[in-house]
Amino acid sequence: MQLDDVVRIPPIKSTEKNSIRQTAIAPSSFFTFTTLYEDDALLVIDKPGGMAVHGGSGISFGVIEQLRAQNPSWKFLELVHRLDRETSGVLLLAKKRSALVELHRQIREGLMDKHYLVMVKGEWHNARQHVKLALNKYVTATGERRVAVSTGEREDSKSMLSHTIFKLKKTWKNFSLLDAEIKTGRTHQIRVHLAHLGFPIIGDDKYGDFEINKQLARTGGQKKLARMFLHAHTLQITHPNTGERMHLQSPLSRDLQKFIDSLENS
Repeated sequence: MQLDDVVRIPPIKSTEKNSIRQTAIAPSSFFTFTTLYEDDALLVIDKPGGMAVHGGSGISFGVIEQLRAQNPSWKFLELVHRLDRETSGVLLLAKKRSALVELHRQIREGLMDKHYLVMVKGEWHNARQHVKLALNKYVTATGERRVAVSTGEREDSKSMLSHTIFKLKKTWKNFSLLDAEIKTGRTHQIRVHLAHLGFPIIGDDKYGDFEINKQLARTGGQKKLARMFLHAHTLQITHPNTGERMHLQSPLSRDLQKFIDSLENS
C-alpha cells in the first residue's frame, strides 16, 4: 500500500440475532387484517382471498412480510401453515419459536383439525365421502408447479398419500356446497381431489372448469364470482402454552356469501 492508494471496503450486512426479518413496505400499502385471536404466543387472522401468505414468484410481499413490517417490536413471527393465494379464512401464525415447534408437532401427529367450505360444479350426492389418493408434484412446460393424482403406472417414491373427508352441506342445480376436512396437508389437495372426481371447484384457475369460471367472472352476471370458492372455515388446535382446546372460525367472506345468496334467490 502506498500514499494516495484507494482502499475499497465491501459493504457489511449485519442482522440482529433473533430479530424477525424486516421488509421495506410502504405503510400506505398495508392491508388491515381482521384478528380472530391473539396472545403472546399466537396470532390468528382472517386472510382475504387474493393475498399470498408470503412473498415470492413475482410477489414482492405477502401476509407474513406485512405483519413483520407492521410490528417491528416482535422478535419472532412465523407462519404455522399456509393457504393458497386465492383461499380465504383462518390463518395461524406463531409469535414464539416454542409455539411454532409445538403446533408443527400437532400437524405431524394429526392433532390439528382443519375444515374448509368449498363450492363445486355439479350435484354431489354422498352425505359423507372419504377420498384417499396418492399425489405427485410436477412442473409444466411453462415452469408452473402443478399436482396430479398418481396412476398405478406413474406412482413412485415421490408420490404422497392424501386424505380428505367431504361432507355435503347443500346442493343447487349445477352447484354443491361441501365441507372438506383435510387429514393430510398436501399441496392443492382439496383442489386436485375434487377435480379428479369430476367436481371442480368453481373459480379454480388451475384445476377448474375454465368455461364456467369465465361465465361466473363476467361483469353483470347474475351469479358473479371473481375468485376460487375455497374458504378455511374452522381450525381446532391445542394451545401450545395452556393446553386448552381452541376452536377458531372465520365467517364466509362477503363475495362468497353473496354467491350463495344468488343461488338461494334464483
